[in-house]
Amino acid sequence: MGDPRKRHCLCLLISLLVTCSSPFYFPSALPHLRTSARDVACRGWVSVDGEYVWEDAGVVLDQQKEAAVVTDAAEEKKKLVPPKLQSGAFKPKQSLGQNFLTDQNTINRIVHAFGKDATSSSRSADTIDGLVELGPGPGALTQVLIQEYGTEEFRCIEIDQRSVELLNTQHPGLDVRHMDVLQVDYPSMKKELNGESGQGLAVIGNLPYYITSQILFALADASHQDAIRSATVTMQWEVGERLVAERSTKAYGILSVVFQIYAETRMHFKIPPTVFYPKPKVDSGLVGLTFVREEALRKRLSGVRPRDLRMVLTKTFQQRRKCVRNSLKKLLQEELGGDLDRVQEVLNAKPKLPEAVEKLAEGGDSFAKGQMLPENWAAMRPEEISPAQFIELTRLIYGDEGGEKGVEEYDLGGKVWRKLKHGT
Repeated sequence: MGDPRKRHCLCLLISLLVTCSSPFYFPSALPHLRTSARDVACRGWVSVDGEYVWEDAGVVLDQQKEAAVVTDAAEEKKKLVPPKLQSGAFKPKQSLGQNFLTDQNTINRIVHAFGKDATSSSRSADTIDGLVELGPGPGALTQVLIQEYGTEEFRCIEIDQRSVELLNTQHPGLDVRHMDVLQVDYPSMKKELNGESGQGLAVIGNLPYYITSQILFALADASHQDAIRSATVTMQWEVGERLVAERSTKAYGILSVVFQIYAETRMHFKIPPTVFYPKPKVDSGLVGLTFVREEALRKRLSGVRPRDLRMVLTKTFQQRRKCVRNSLKKLLQEELGGDLDRVQEVLNAKPKLPEAVEKLAEGGDSFAKGQMLPENWAAMRPEEISPAQFIELTRLIYGDEGGEKGVEEYDLGGKVWRKLKHGT
């Protein structure tokens, strides 16, 4: 055995024998050996999605079945493509703000995010009843939603008669309402689909840029009657940033305050112009809103009327560079009949939480914990005041209606945030 080559061959042979006899022997670890699939299966190894795993008490077979189900669902979605419209037959109308979705991957992501928003744990349900799509257009989102949820409890709201006719032809069982999205009576539709005590509506839509805020405000008004459960909607990226903005940022404003009081807000993802036809000049974003229940909203407001909150937000953010003392002085003079001493008394008042809010804070309610106004509130700019603190600022000026009538009894209002001409 003096020959070095013979010693090397012997070492290789011993190494091979030790490896093959080891309980951790893995055929793919020796690619130079030609091992058949049958040989591998005989040794207890089974291929799952291209990976070899040890077969143990049927676990692998279950994994194979799950993989097959996922694959089948993915294959079904691959068969869907955005509707192909004849050139000139269905030209998007600029007057309606139409930008149609053309990318199936983006469409699938939107529907997936919608499912998450509508089944949020805060709404205590894992099913979606009462699905409403706003402005379906030629039905790029609609066909995926039908595949996922069916047509029985699904309503579409569309103002373009061409779209109504197209959707009625493509999906005969679908209820398509020919109407303006700003005129929808959501509480009545909720009763129609889910009954008096059922879950609120789950809304989805590719919204026109020019009426995005008014659509959102209409949803906020509808939540006063527990008619809206969630909304998953596309909008201009900058508008979406306002909804989720933190205080002391440039994007923080009225939209931020309102919807962070009324809902849990999240930005799902950015959408590039290339997935729309025609291509908009700006990026879009998909925003998810999970509205708090009417009971929870009443606890947050604790007797403060939404219309009073709106007045305070309007006055302060119209002059966002001024401190609150200066922007609210005129409003206080109007409310207090020109009594300047009373005005100064309010502006110098030390904030105090009502008993109901204190109990919520002591019980661990995260919203109530941040509701106390700081003592120097009058010297702050509106962008420095949190959504919860704006409720207490409104209480200082307008008082507490809920304290007189009871939090469960006073009227939140039907049309507060949207314009008077919009909706019933």
